Amino acid sequence: MAYERAEILAGAAILAVAAGFALYAARGSGVVGEAESYPLKASFRSVEGVSVGTDVRLAGVKVGTVTGLALNPQTYFADATISMRKDVALPTDSTILISSEGLLGGTFVEVQPGGAEEMLEPGGEIEDTQGAVSLITLLMKFAGGGAEGAAPAADTATP
Repeated sequence: MAYERAEILAGAAILAVAAGFALYAARGSGVVGEAESYPLKASFRSVEGVSVGTDVRLAGVKVGTVTGLALNPQTYFADATISMRKDVALPTDSTILISSEGLLGGTFVEVQPGGAEEMLEPGGEIEDTQGAVSLITLLMKFAGGGAEGAAPAADTATP
């Protein structure tokens, strides 16, 4: 009898942990808690390193997530949809950019609020964007960029 009671308690504990994990995963993916957020849109030249579920941060604090990415066939830009927390109101002249946590770190979307008095409405678009910068491109510019702007050296040798 005591053996059956221990099995029942162990099974209940496992189910409680599984339910907690499922709730945590649902909240992290944006399935639960959609009523506590509003959508915004932005178009980027490049969204390299960004995917659905990427954090959106303001002053280093997570304030939203990327909920959609699609290629715009007219502009050839990547259209991103983000879900922002309801308690974070952004001015209409805010900036959104793709940042890196470091050389080997992950990528996140950073929001920099502007100074306008009008706030973005749900479904509004952030116009001022900056896409991802490729580390390889930066290294190539650094390695080969020193000689491009220099004037040719004068030939001082005599025949």
